[in-house]
Amino acid sequence: MAFRGPGVWLWRWRRNPLKRRADVTDAWIGLASWVLAVLAGTLVGLVVARSVDQGLAEQRATWQPVVARVTVKAPPVGTVQARSGVRDDTVQTTVRWTAADGSVHTGQVRVGAGSPVGTPVTVWSDPRGRLVTEPATASQARLRATLTGVLAGLNAAAVPLLVGHLLRRRLQRRAIDRWDTEWARLGPLWGHTTN
Repeated sequence: MAFRGPGVWLWRWRRNPLKRRADVTDAWIGLASWVLAVLAGTLVGLVVARSVDQGLAEQRATWQPVVARVTVKAPPVGTVQARSGVRDDTVQTTVRWTAADGSVHTGQVRVGAGSPVGTPVTVWSDPRGRLVTEPATASQARLRATLTGVLAGLNAAAVPLLVGHLLRRRLQRRAIDRWDTEWARLGPLWGHTTN
């Protein structure tokens, strides 16, 4: 690779009699698309990460553990293994619990195989009394929010880069078409070609 001096890096902004308007436009489109990509990616990433973190914090604050009771005897281990072929000591069965407002709810949860009717099981419930999964811990929530923010930021940054790339391709295509037109007009004036 040849050495590039300091003036070569910004060649599209240097004074040059051979520089075309398309070169300057191309340079500004490239610069603008990168600046917009960085700004959009950062802004969207931060907003999405904050939103996810707040949503998960709200879940931690409102979802509560509730003691439910098994209402249907869970099948024994042998029955579960025979059906799925995978060793698992839990099975899905029906449980009943009372929500904070006093309403009674039922739902399907996984319990130990062979659990008799009346076995207490801890389940998580939202304020409406619906079954939910255990909320994410604070560290899990930070990780999820960070990863989601990074992915959203990368996707947002890709949009200006893609638009800039498409604009630059169109600009280059137009420049090539102009060269073809000029060559078709001026090429024959330069003399005869050998055949």
